[in-house]
Amino acid sequence: METWDPVRNGPVSHALFRAFRLHRHAAAGLLRGLGLHPGQELVMIHLGCTRSARQSDLVKLLDLDPSTVTKMLQRLERAGHVRRLPDPEDRRAILVEATDTSSHLLHEIERVWRELEETTLAGLTQDERGQFLALLHRIEANLSDRDGC
Repeated sequence: METWDPVRNGPVSHALFRAFRLHRHAAAGLLRGLGLHPGQELVMIHLGCTRSARQSDLVKLLDLDPSTVTKMLQRLERAGHVRRLPDPEDRRAILVEATDTSSHLLHEIERVWRELEETTLAGLTQDERGQFLALLHRIEANLSDRDGC
């Protein structure tokens, strides 16, 4: 009986999986220096743009389990980056706001993302970077269409 080989039978899926894993590992190392875990920077970026959001909207944005987002927000709250309050328009909903003291964190997240981008794309020309991004968008669309997202 022949063994199944993911590299031979699914080379693109295997490469995407490995690249994603390595990218996430690199991001985690950079974010660790800011006291953040992967995903928390996405919350802070979103709040930096919107200033506040309902917790339920963050769950949808991150596509994570509500309990995972709750833990993420608890950590950010303990670190002083966010505060959670009852939504004045719907007391059943939780509103999450970036604190005034978290503005410096957004600049650091931006720096980390630029560094991660350059590390990820090192050695690629501007044309190759554009082609790669276009292909990733096409792959994302393919997968979104399939999942009904």
